[in-house]
Amino acid sequence: MNYILGIDGGGSKTVCVLMDDARQVLGRGEAGASNYQSIGIEATLKSIESAIYAAVNEAINITNAVRIEAICLGLAGVGRAADIELVKSLIKELQNSKLLPLTWDLQPANIVICNDALIALVGGIGHPVGIVVAAGTGSIVFGRNHQGETKRVGGWGYILGDEGSAYKIAVAGMQAALKAYDGRDMSTSLVDAFTQHLALASIEDLIEVIYRRGWRVKEIAALAPIVDLAAAEGDEVANKIIDDAVQELVKATSTAVDAIFSPSEFLEVVTTGSVWQARCKIHERFTASIIKKFPHIKVIFPKYEPAYGASLLALQRLAGEWGI
Repeated sequence: MNYILGIDGGGSKTVCVLMDDARQVLGRGEAGASNYQSIGIEATLKSIESAIYAAVNEAINITNAVRIEAICLGLAGVGRAADIELVKSLIKELQNSKLLPLTWDLQPANIVICNDALIALVGGIGHPVGIVVAAGTGSIVFGRNHQGETKRVGGWGYILGDEGSAYKIAVAGMQAALKAYDGRDMSTSLVDAFTQHLALASIEDLIEVIYRRGWRVKEIAALAPIVDLAAAEGDEVANKIIDDAVQELVKATSTAVDAIFSPSEFLEVVTTGSVWQARCKIHERFTASIIKKFPHIKVIFPKYEPAYGASLLALQRLAGEWGI
């Protein structure tokens, strides 16, 4: 029996899946963040090691001999050659770990290192052909065709991009509330909604919350549901913000489709991230716009999680399939 590890490493958590060559998941473990560009290499190694330990420990009751023959690490921000070399050094550290209750039989050819968009695509669809539209705190669109050609659109971060993300929706909502308060734009229920949610004496106190408290991207992105609820309740301004977000995601998806797929080719587009769970039917709005433009496309929710997609990539590398 061959055993493989699939790892999804992001800015908030790390997930590891231990799988056998029959695609049976034997164990699953979670740990803290593993984006080394923001938390450092040592903290990243510790998170990955902890996630693997949790997954293997869960599988001890199933098998007493876990020998790893393939591994895939799908990590946020990995793309450059320097990133890949750094992750290879992490794998060497893992193989020397005294904490992990397993043995290693890793050949270089059976190590897959990629970005988290690819494992989200493979996990979401079940194979590596199609498009993933990730819209959570940030946003990115990533596609891969049958020829192995890939196209990335967006993913440039909250300052330079992330259109359609929870962060951009939240910021647009606060901006609209302040414009309405000033009298510069249409009145909106967002003024009261933000005031009540944040327990402010006045909407003017957003200054203190956003600037003086030093709120980061995640805290701001967590305010997106306020805009969502207002839109679901019929607020015109909030609905305009949601429509703008949808059109940005449609534009990014269309760009990826046009770049690497033929006009009549059937493909699946998988949507991942918190934005798609909105009450204001943002998923339905996106799907309607995409299908109107590309009738041959099927928009779906993920079939599996990204860590499972990483496991599939490792398994297919072991079997010599997919060419990834």
